[in-house]
Amino acid sequence: MIDHQVRVRRSADRLPREEQLAWKLAAVATGTHDVDPRAAAMAVNRVIDNAAVATASLLRRPVAVARAQAAAHPAAPGTPGASVFGTAGRVSPEWAAWANGTAVRELDFHDTFLAADYSHPGDNIPPLLAVAQHTGRSGADLLRGIVAAYEVHVALVKGICLHAHRIDHVAHLGAATVCGLGALLELDTATVHQAVQQAVHTTTATRQSRKGEISSWKAFAPAFAGKAAIEAVDRAMRGEGSPSPIYEGEDGFLAWMLDGPDAAYTVSLPELGEPRRAILETYTKEHSAEYQAQAVIDLARRLREKTGPLTGVRDIVLHTSHHTHHVIGSGANDPQKYDPEASRETLDHSVPYIFAVALEDGAWHHERSYAPERARRPETVALWRKIRTAEDPEWTRRYHDPDPSRRAFGGRAVITLEDGTVIEDELAVADAHPAGARPFDRAGYTAKFRTLAEQALTPAAQDAFLDAVDRLGTLEGTELDALFPAVDTGAVAACDSRLPKGLL
Repeated sequence: MIDHQVRVRRSADRLPREEQLAWKLAAVATGTHDVDPRAAAMAVNRVIDNAAVATASLLRRPVAVARAQAAAHPAAPGTPGASVFGTAGRVSPEWAAWANGTAVRELDFHDTFLAADYSHPGDNIPPLLAVAQHTGRSGADLLRGIVAAYEVHVALVKGICLHAHRIDHVAHLGAATVCGLGALLELDTATVHQAVQQAVHTTTATRQSRKGEISSWKAFAPAFAGKAAIEAVDRAMRGEGSPSPIYEGEDGFLAWMLDGPDAAYTVSLPELGEPRRAILETYTKEHSAEYQAQAVIDLARRLREKTGPLTGVRDIVLHTSHHTHHVIGSGANDPQKYDPEASRETLDHSVPYIFAVALEDGAWHHERSYAPERARRPETVALWRKIRTAEDPEWTRRYHDPDPSRRAFGGRAVITLEDGTVIEDELAVADAHPAGARPFDRAGYTAKFRTLAEQALTPAAQDAFLDAVDRLGTLEGTELDALFPAVDTGAVAACDSRLPKGLL
């Protein structure tokens, strides 16, 4: 790996393009050729994971809205277009990325990578798949694109913190998706360089989408970035330039969105010919909730097994990292995180709510655990409001440990009962984490897919999809259509027909 120093430069410096971060990211994409077998196998796992959560969310309102918007943009005559989960038609690839990206993200249930910032690198896959279909590329091309996108995404998340400046994490996603598209299409470095710059320029937004009363935009945001990435690549392929240098410019991303004119960052990227294996550092979710809540759910389940139902609770303190405390804990100072009328999007970012329900039920379900009647249960509300988080410097240090095998995203629960009894337990990582009690493997991804798909897909349709994805590296052209499982399109159409009309 090479450590690249990135800092703000004056316009008068005329920073050569080869020294710009956007160029170096593009070079990673265009230098991705032979794909590491372990990385390819993990990419297949994430295609399964995405299909699982997309299928489970087909009848949810934001997904139906995105699907309806995409349907207004059918593929141009004479062009292949791309598929949308739940429908039989084809649409323009950027709109397929919009609809499928929303479906993948809606349940907050696919993969994650946490370092200096946050990310869901599986969000790269919908736009890559859409473009692969539209351009007739092979499964091997798609895998190369996925591995390259993950490589860039992980590098940016490790090197540049967005959250400290309340910039939403999709700012890194746009650049990563462009790089994945560059690798998929085997574009030249100059073209990808320009597209990266446009994507970063147009997909930078504040984190208000994940603050306070969280709306469905949380699901739409990565889909917007994926759509913008496709449009940026299209524009760059037509020979157009972009704001440059987007990262280092004196009026650019680092200078005005992040640490200011004196900003300096280190981004580590692989050398030419070095295997792209960053995807192996990422991890998926066993539970439908913010990633920092994964270990908390497993900890609550374990406590429930040890103690049985708890009565007479005085208070509960979750000692955890800065990120968990300030983003999904009481340190966020969001009253909505304790509101039984809050949206699902808010509840899946409320660790006090999540811990209360998991402790009471000894389980977690992507729908039942968020049902309005579940959130409003009086005894749950009473327990929920006795739970708070506290930042612990040791858990913060472990969260940022440079060694992935020692990195921790959990915390320690201290439960005090009314009689003074104290019950304590801690868990560093979720059970499904690579360093956890039950790391997810292909069998785990397959089981998750079958569980989430059982209401929408017949066993035969599930089998057909899993057979196709097992052969992803050898699929050619239209065979990629098999990555969209056959669903009951009548149920989907009925769902869509109940939506209010928009402009189109």
